[in-house]
Amino acid sequence: MNSDHTIKSIQDLFKEELKAVFPQREIESVTYILLEHLLNYSKIEIHLNKNEKIEQNILDEICKALGALKKSVPIQYVIGETEFYDLTFKVNEHTLIPRQETEELVHAIINENRIISPKILDIGTGSGCIPIVLAHNITGANISSVDVSEGAIATAKANAQLNQVKVDFYHRDFLKWEEFSWDKDFDIIVSNPPYVKESEKELMADNVLSYEPHTALFVDDNDPLIFYRRIAEFAKNHLKKGGKLYFEINEALGQEMIELQESLGFSSVRLMKDLNGRDRMTSAEL
Repeated sequence: MNSDHTIKSIQDLFKEELKAVFPQREIESVTYILLEHLLNYSKIEIHLNKNEKIEQNILDEICKALGALKKSVPIQYVIGETEFYDLTFKVNEHTLIPRQETEELVHAIINENRIISPKILDIGTGSGCIPIVLAHNITGANISSVDVSEGAIATAKANAQLNQVKVDFYHRDFLKWEEFSWDKDFDIIVSNPPYVKESEKELMADNVLSYEPHTALFVDDNDPLIFYRRIAEFAKNHLKKGGKLYFEINEALGQEMIELQESLGFSSVRLMKDLNGRDRMTSAEL
């Protein structure tokens, strides 16, 4: 890529080179995200400086990013980070890219928390987005988080340091939770576990299937609630009386989630919709 490129010519180049991969609006979005990241410009500054020539070292990075985008690599993995609840998080092949509905889940927990310095457990930390946002927004919260992936734990620790909060991370297979020692008096337990059924893979976008970690996404069709059941069984033994259990869920399994939690003795089980009107979260009380 030669050194005569301006911001405007890069935008035009991306529209042409990526038209077979993304819709036009998405091309515009990923181009802005990339330029904001590499130039340290806001979207307005990009527009105001569209005739500015780009330095060769930045052009080299743009060229590399374009090659990745042509292979449908998500822009968040291309630049190695994403925004979530107004904080910056590193993401990589060990972690899912945090979604809007997960933001809605943590927003509900923050708004509904009425406890001073609550004790919180997050299960399936990924990038650490849930526990880190809770630590950032709930004063005095004592938060622990677990994940089966050592790579995810390492990334989550880096994100906690990046966002200057304290979270205790543990590498554990939660399906075998009885094999570990745990505290018994959590005020809140929250999880966004794997919940996409194997049979739903064909409905997923190629960039998700090709690049996001399958162990954090998929469950066997024969037992799609396996993680929810194990976590709810754990919560029954490790939540305080009156403690809350929060889940992000598969929108097709809302009624099954209500029945599961009620069968284990939880009360006030509530199915919550996301901003698109889909059943995507539950809360329950012990």
